[in-house]
Amino acid sequence: MIALRMNGAASLTGIAVRMGAWLAMVVASGAALAQENAIESITANQQGANVIVNIAMKNAPARAPIGFSITNPSRIALDFGATANATGKSTQEVNLGDVRNVNVVQAGERTRLVLNLKRPLNYATAIDGNSVILTVEGSGGVAQAVDRSGVPVAAPVAAAPAVRPLLRDLDFRRGANGEGRVVVDLPNNQVAVDVRQVGGKIIVDFLKTGLPETLRRRLDVTDFGTPVGLITTASQGDNVRMTIEANGLWEQSVYQSETQLVVDVKPIKEDPNRLTQGTQGYRGEKLSFNFQNVEVRAALQAIADISGLNIITSDSVTGNLTLRLREVPWDQALDVVLQAKGLDMRKNGNVLWIAPKDELLTKEKLELEQRAQIADLEPLRSEIFQLNYQKAESFRTVFGLDANGGAAAGGAENNQNRVLSKRGSAIIDPRTNQLFVTDIPSKIEDIRKLILKTDVASRQVVIEARLVEASDGFSRNLGAKLGFADLRGFRGGDPGYQVKGNERVAIGGNITGVGQVTGQTPDTGDAYTNTQFINLPAAGIGGQSPATVAFSLFSSAANRFLNLELSALEADGKGKIISSPRVVTEDKMLAVIEQGIELPYQVATSSGATSITFKKANLRLEVTPQITPDGNVVLDVDVNKDSKGEETRAGFAINTQHVKTKVMVENGGTVVLGGIYQQTESNSENKVPFLGDVPVLGYLFKTTGRTTSKTELLVFITPKIVADRVTGR
Repeated sequence: MIALRMNGAASLTGIAVRMGAWLAMVVASGAALAQENAIESITANQQGANVIVNIAMKNAPARAPIGFSITNPSRIALDFGATANATGKSTQEVNLGDVRNVNVVQAGERTRLVLNLKRPLNYATAIDGNSVILTVEGSGGVAQAVDRSGVPVAAPVAAAPAVRPLLRDLDFRRGANGEGRVVVDLPNNQVAVDVRQVGGKIIVDFLKTGLPETLRRRLDVTDFGTPVGLITTASQGDNVRMTIEANGLWEQSVYQSETQLVVDVKPIKEDPNRLTQGTQGYRGEKLSFNFQNVEVRAALQAIADISGLNIITSDSVTGNLTLRLREVPWDQALDVVLQAKGLDMRKNGNVLWIAPKDELLTKEKLELEQRAQIADLEPLRSEIFQLNYQKAESFRTVFGLDANGGAAAGGAENNQNRVLSKRGSAIIDPRTNQLFVTDIPSKIEDIRKLILKTDVASRQVVIEARLVEASDGFSRNLGAKLGFADLRGFRGGDPGYQVKGNERVAIGGNITGVGQVTGQTPDTGDAYTNTQFINLPAAGIGGQSPATVAFSLFSSAANRFLNLELSALEADGKGKIISSPRVVTEDKMLAVIEQGIELPYQVATSSGATSITFKKANLRLEVTPQITPDGNVVLDVDVNKDSKGEETRAGFAINTQHVKTKVMVENGGTVVLGGIYQQTESNSENKVPFLGDVPVLGYLFKTTGRTTSKTELLVFITPKIVADRVTGR
């Protein structure tokens, strides 16, 4: 914390003297806190493409410092426990190879050393006596630890793996102060991690790293009572992306200890009396101000000295202020000063221009008016643009042209879609697919950038649908015939005459033949009429006749016959119908594939007559794919599987099976859109009243049938993104 107290008569020289004395006390007190060890000096030299940093310690360190690296911005950080900063400065310029400078920050008894790099690089550390040697590998390969003389030493650095290393574990915990803590176990401490905040989300990319199936999941941690709601981890090309979604007011901090990366999302409790809520992005060094009737320009100069920025103050900035701030970031203190005096700032690099708001707005307005006047006088330039993938007609609306090539309705100035200036014009040639544009040079460049971004080859997607219709049917029918015959009195009319030798008796009760019964031959007394009185045979199934077995019970002495015929039929069938339509289309373009027949049916006209109309019974796949930035595919699918049904008096019925949905699928993955399952069971029974209800014997007086059928339809969709063609050879 930096504390400043200024009176109206205070000078900037006095401020500098006080700040120098205060910094000396901070350094001395920091050195006294850490009694075990201290960083005395930091030197660097370059050996080939590598940069060797020698960190001289007061005593020999017991163990190597804990280190980690981040990609954006490119930095390497080393944490020294129980160590003070005895170098007397917090920043040291290096400017060797890809190393810019070194920052040394002390917090309590711990000191962190941060190397600011130009690009992400690997590193290795080794202990050599009272020094810690840090080697930054400039070639981009795996770093090898060396001693002070540059000779390689044995260091626990893993060799470059042949395949991508995999994340080992992912865990979520709730901290003591209500913060959400995401803990990731990395395969090694050389994994490059890119952390950034996008809106209400924290995006963490693990570069050149794989993700095992057990960690590919979506965690809902809302019940933990932290700002974190959802954690989604998925593969994205050669990297792994973790998305942390948080709610409310929060701030995040990321640190790494060896192979463990920790992302803390801390809730922020705001005072309702504050004018602004949230952290507002304040990340400056904390300080305290106690200004008593001091000039505004002097206060701004004090902030400039602390922040290291170049501040240019307008001559119209005058007046005094009294301000007392404690432990606030310097950038927040700057905002407070600007708000208190009605000032505003414009930043250009590391230079701040501060002036009254009205003055800044007036200046910017004048600049815009001057640019408009220059545009009215600037000479026009013509250029021809050849489109490769888009149609030239698609730019008609962009240029604000009607179908005839003139300005669209409302005038060129009132057309919001017009990208040309009011002096610009464009001609569209559909035959050669070219654009002829005449406008000022700045607008020509804008159109060039627009065409460069939009005239690109669309990615293609192969969509394969599989419709599987499985059926399982079972039917069983049982029946019986029962008849009785009395042959007494046969052969001449003598009572009690028995059947002899080779004479035949039919099972149904008819003797010798059927001609007498049907009337085809005269009845001479040589035949006996059929006396069958129960006729309930089993019904056929699918055109197949049932199997029968017959029995005759007779008395040879009395010439009486009891005829019994049992019939039964059982059918079991299984079937599977697979339809697999496949279609290729561009990203965000509708594709339709269809196959089937058209069936006629009658419709009534307004005059009362009938006419024949055809209706389709097709297999139809209609799909619109959309490729997401993370490599997945969003599908808007409409699948129809129609077939010819029963024939009616007006034509054929249509059996319809329809699925329409919108779903997101990973590239090459398969998703089941839906299924239709039908099960039908039916039982039928025909019987003689009363006799058919007798247990066991009742089956002789009835016929029974049982039918069971099962039908299931499943729809599978598999999208595959077609790999981009290699443009260079």
